[in-house]
Amino acid sequence: MTYDDRYGRDAVADFRDRRRAQKPPEVELTKGLWLEHALTEFLGEVVKLPEGGVIALRDFDGFTRSFPVKDAFLVDGERVTLIAARGPKTRLVSASGSILGERKRAQVARASRIFVEGKHDAELIEKVWGDDLREAAIVVELLDGVDHLETVLEEFAPGPERRAGILVDHLVERSKESRIAEQIERRFGEGVLILGHPFVDVWQAVKPARIGIDRWPAPPRSVEWKRGVCQALGWPHEEQADIAEAWQRILSRVTTYRDLEPALSGQVEHLIDFVTVGHH
Repeated sequence: MTYDDRYGRDAVADFRDRRRAQKPPEVELTKGLWLEHALTEFLGEVVKLPEGGVIALRDFDGFTRSFPVKDAFLVDGERVTLIAARGPKTRLVSASGSILGERKRAQVARASRIFVEGKHDAELIEKVWGDDLREAAIVVELLDGVDHLETVLEEFAPGPERRAGILVDHLVERSKESRIAEQIERRFGEGVLILGHPFVDVWQAVKPARIGIDRWPAPPRSVEWKRGVCQALGWPHEEQADIAEAWQRILSRVTTYRDLEPALSGQVEHLIDFVTVGHH
């Protein structure tokens, strides 16, 4: 006689086997890498590489803590295995994650351009994609607001060999920005590509965890957005110099494209591809 043994399999053991099979991805331990200590949830930038089996992390407020390198760490909320840096690489990797060619002498700028709305957009793009743009000899220019875009493009005169890639803040359906974008693309044709991100300001494109918060504040519409954010975070906000200092504080926490939301980084990559067609 045979019996159906309902308890013959060890479900817990099966679960453990599956968990054991999923190895955390390996991440090279380098200065500037942001890690979260799994046990204490302390989030900080690596400021000291293993010394006696200990690494040092510095959080957004400048507080430094040391942890055994063998402890469990997370990157962007995902458990990782830290490995020693593999030494000098034969290929150069930019902050955008792309592979750079051999260093060249300064080149004459290409005719094509990338246009952004303001200084903060330009500084963020320079920090992450500056190497890529210099290698392609592409210049980033300021619009000082999307309202001036049509005038700027009339002077620029875009065409097949003189492309204009434009990054617009808060480009969402039925917005003023979307109406301007549609009108301009109809007028100037294939020499122009307008892409945008959904954020109120480019500050929001920086992952909030990078500055030690869960999410960006949402100030009331009656308050200028950047000032409202600084006030909500307890930062000085009365003077324009306070806003500039806040931005430098945020920008200092960006080292690679991984520190940015994909909704921005994907659009910038697309614009770079657009203006460098035929230039590689």
